[in-house]
Amino acid sequence: MDFLNAIVALSNFVLVPAIAYGSQLALGALGVTLIYGILRFSNFAHGDTMAFGAMVTILVTWWMQSIGISLGPLPTALLALPFGILGCMALVLLTDRAVYRFYREQKAKPVILVIVSMGVMFIMNGLVRFIIGPDDQKFADGERFLISAREFKQLTGLKEGLAIKTTQGLTVVVAVICVVLLFWFLNKTRTGKSMRAYSDNEDLALLSGINPERVVMITWLIVAALATTAGVLYGLDKSFKPFVYFQLLLPIFASAIVGGLGSPIGAIAGGFVIAFSEVTITYAWKKVLKYLGAEPDGLVQLLSTDYKFAVSFVILLIVLLFKPTGLFKGKAV
Repeated sequence: MDFLNAIVALSNFVLVPAIAYGSQLALGALGVTLIYGILRFSNFAHGDTMAFGAMVTILVTWWMQSIGISLGPLPTALLALPFGILGCMALVLLTDRAVYRFYREQKAKPVILVIVSMGVMFIMNGLVRFIIGPDDQKFADGERFLISAREFKQLTGLKEGLAIKTTQGLTVVVAVICVVLLFWFLNKTRTGKSMRAYSDNEDLALLSGINPERVVMITWLIVAALATTAGVLYGLDKSFKPFVYFQLLLPIFASAIVGGLGSPIGAIAGGFVIAFSEVTITYAWKKVLKYLGAEPDGLVQLLSTDYKFAVSFVILLIVLLFKPTGLFKGKAV
């Protein structure tokens, strides 16, 4: 029985949160890897792009809640998500037209575009904080739990309870749908195939009659949809705070690089590697070990949760030093 309690405790505090967090990182890393693979630069403004899309969704959610629109047990933010995606699409297309297009036409080196994206990042970050403020914003409604710890204890008779939040289940379901749709689009549609061709060999793609500006536009639209979805799911699961999305840039880039920058499959795998690493290393293992018969003196916590992003940083350094192409052999960084 104690062994079952240990498994439930591990699931409650490590497995379920890591799967949800990994799904959010995977969606964010997919956006980064698409930009790198097709537009050939590392977009440092991606975290704040997520924040902008989530902000638009939050504002629309508040408006819907104020006039009584809801989805019952599900968050109203799901209804507002398409509006957030449209707002984010408008932002990234405007940014591309006003900023990135000039450097693309000048055939600027990727490092120049990276520096430019950092400037865009600071502008977006300031814009989001100016509109919605720098504080935590709550916008989740509906049922809080799919199953609560008390219900689980009553059903199983175990001492330890398992709680699964609605937002955690929603994150996994939405992430799976997004990934399936993305891979279907890239592998089955003519536009998706042209994007892959442009990514593999730009000169040959141009000779084949592929319109580069159309490829760029479609790429930004997909990235905006992925970024907004990832940002909203993260905000629902935790809370929305603009500066947190700036901090998320490190684990998102770490996910993309660990999996293989430029590889969509690698971005997904890297997201879960980073998520499980962060959650596992920052979890206090005392309760699980006690169920297994050990009597630890302290919390048995390798690293405080305040330093969880250090885990991403260390993994990123190790990958860059020993396997710069990542797990799925993306493009070398």
